[in-house]
Amino acid sequence: MSSEGVPSSAGERRPFSRPRPFAEEGELDTGQIWGLGKELALLPQRGQRNIHPAWSTPGSHLHSYHISSSPRHTMDSAAKDKIQPTLLPGSSCPGPEWPEQERAEQLARGAALKWASGIFYRPEQLARLGQYRSREVQRNCFLEARIKSVVQSYLEGVQTGVWQLARALEAVQGTREALSQAHHLLQGLSQTSQTLAPLRERVVQHQQLQVLTQLLPRLQAVPAAVAHTQTLIDAQRFLEAYVSLRELEQLQEETWAPLGGLELPIFQGLGLLAEALGRAVEAAAGAAGRLAREDPALLVAAVRVAEVETERTVLGQAPRDWRQRCLRALQEGLERIHFSSPVLPEPGAIAGWLEALQVALPAELATAEALVAPCCPPNYKVVQLWARTLHSGLRRSVQQLLSGPELGAADAFALLHWALHVYMGKEMMGNLELGPEADVSQLEPLLTSENIEQLEAAFVAQVQVSVAQWLQKALDGEVAEWSKEQEPNTDPSGFYHSPMPAIVLQILAENIQVTSLISDSLHRRVQDMALSELAAFLRSFSDALIRFSRDHLRGEAPHYVPYLLAAFNHQSALSSSLPVLLPDGDASGVLAPIESALDDVQRRICRLVLEELQVELQPLFASLPSRQWLLSSELLDGVCEQTSHFCQDFWRVRKPAVQLLLAEAERTVVLQYLRALMQGRLVCRGVDERTQAAERLRHDAAQLKELFLGLGLEESAHCAPVLLALRELLNLHDPTLLGLEVAGLRQKFPDVSEDHVSALLDLRGDVSREHRQAALSSLQAGPPPSPSTGRRALFSLVPTPTPSLSSCLPSGPCS
Repeated sequence: MSSEGVPSSAGERRPFSRPRPFAEEGELDTGQIWGLGKELALLPQRGQRNIHPAWSTPGSHLHSYHISSSPRHTMDSAAKDKIQPTLLPGSSCPGPEWPEQERAEQLARGAALKWASGIFYRPEQLARLGQYRSREVQRNCFLEARIKSVVQSYLEGVQTGVWQLARALEAVQGTREALSQAHHLLQGLSQTSQTLAPLRERVVQHQQLQVLTQLLPRLQAVPAAVAHTQTLIDAQRFLEAYVSLRELEQLQEETWAPLGGLELPIFQGLGLLAEALGRAVEAAAGAAGRLAREDPALLVAAVRVAEVETERTVLGQAPRDWRQRCLRALQEGLERIHFSSPVLPEPGAIAGWLEALQVALPAELATAEALVAPCCPPNYKVVQLWARTLHSGLRRSVQQLLSGPELGAADAFALLHWALHVYMGKEMMGNLELGPEADVSQLEPLLTSENIEQLEAAFVAQVQVSVAQWLQKALDGEVAEWSKEQEPNTDPSGFYHSPMPAIVLQILAENIQVTSLISDSLHRRVQDMALSELAAFLRSFSDALIRFSRDHLRGEAPHYVPYLLAAFNHQSALSSSLPVLLPDGDASGVLAPIESALDDVQRRICRLVLEELQVELQPLFASLPSRQWLLSSELLDGVCEQTSHFCQDFWRVRKPAVQLLLAEAERTVVLQYLRALMQGRLVCRGVDERTQAAERLRHDAAQLKELFLGLGLEESAHCAPVLLALRELLNLHDPTLLGLEVAGLRQKFPDVSEDHVSALLDLRGDVSREHRQAALSSLQAGPPPSPSTGRRALFSLVPTPTPSLSSCLPSGPCS
């Protein structure tokens, strides 16, 4: 199919398939098509409708245009460029003046060409061509009318603007001429003024001479008046001196303005004279306390001069603030009287210095309230000024003290107590005789928290050193007593007694009690320090006991056991008196470490005593058990006699410690008895010997019980009944029941072991291997021991020999 009517890519225009019918009418030329194209270019803006051709498939003719109301179907720029027509050779169009115009023309041409192509290609549209032409003619006429109207309005506006510019130019020219005339006039006046300058200077000089002539008599009297004023100042006649100074300064002001600020040499001494008067007023204010008692009129005169002069201005200078100078002199005078000494109190003299201040400061405040305040205006607030000044001076002195060498314990305590309790108390600043103006409660504290912390730390550290030294002296004195040839001292009740516990408690309690007067924090610190030092003292005491024991082994302690018993009394006294150290509050948690340390010392003393008892009893138990032991009680009689002799001094130990000693002594004897019994030195040869052994155990248990009951041991504390339990094991006739007996023994004494049972079975001498194994098996297979027995360990402290199973025959007794 031919491609007629389709624009080529090169821009040349191919002829349409039906050009002639349109051309024959001769109604539209190229210019009209160009106008129609411009109008059609505006259609997308008016109706938002885009016109784009829909080309037919190959082999078919261009036959229709589709109209879409959506801007999304607008032809892209590339397609538009392809369908833009080129001008015919005979047409002409002026070149665009800017790119936007060229672009608009191209779009208009393309739109006109597309519209015309649709008309040409569709014959049914040719009938309406006349309507189109008439509408375009009307539209062109309307546009031409609007253009003419706009151009006419623009021309009228330009004409009005040109007329206004002409009028403005005429006004500017007139103004320029007026300014030129004024300039010429000013130049003439300047020249005239220069000719009058000498005359003006003559007039000023004449006026100054006239003023000096009028004031000459008064000016001649100025030197004499200055000398007289100085004499009045030296004589402390402040009011007269001030009046004379005011007259001189007023005369100076009268001459200063007419002379144009020229200061005459005759007035040069007035500044020094005023300064001399100010210093004299300051000196009087600095001695306000003395003048209020001796010459209050002089103090009143000085204050009045300061008040009058405060608000006055001399020759444009700043006001003389003599009120502030007076107030500052009052403060400096107070500080100079009480705190001017560069030498601070010596160590140990702070308490006296504070006592002197305790008397002087209230007296100073009373003087200020009664004598100085009536001499000053109410706005001076003299009493409050006195209190604040004294407080500030005292605070600086205290800070200097604290910044120097560290204070001793006595000085730190005195300063803390005085600053925290005396200074603000009724004895000083809180005195009811003083007025409310003297209240310093609103001022900063005399001691800051850092100062209090510093003083408390220094006090505690030094007191700790002192307490440690005193406790060491007490311990050294007690240890020195141990090496004497005589027994310890006793109190009226017969108990061993030493002043050491009372000394220790007194040292600690006094330091704790005295700090309660200062503050709770210092009280707690000293309590902690005291408990710490007491713990250290107990450790030292325990070490001294070990050294005492070594001295005893070397034979250097003639009364070893009595002094141990006396030490037992000491620890009991300390233990019972511990609450004295903490009278306020719950002491259970705080004193727990000390109580534990005391218990350790008591256990050590008890162990040393019992070791001595054990040493004395070991030779007696060396032959137990034996044939002699079976036949006679002589062996145990010796043990009881030796034990009774050893424990004869136990009654000098106070309760309840004596019960502890007796119980441990009885337990030691029983343990020695069990050790000897378990050594296997005796094997019963028959029923008679087993019966004798069982009877001996019963007799020995009764004898030991009687012994310790006689010594004062409570019956509930006895452990000798263990011998009765062993008696039952020996007295059993049927070996097959040994398992039950052993199980019962374990119920009573949970710490009994297989070795102990084997040793007891060896003592019987009639237990076969099978019965032994059955008895030992029942020891493990039996029910667990009852936890409510409450018995202390016995068998676990008794060693046993290694069993010799080779000596046991399969069907006979062990020998």
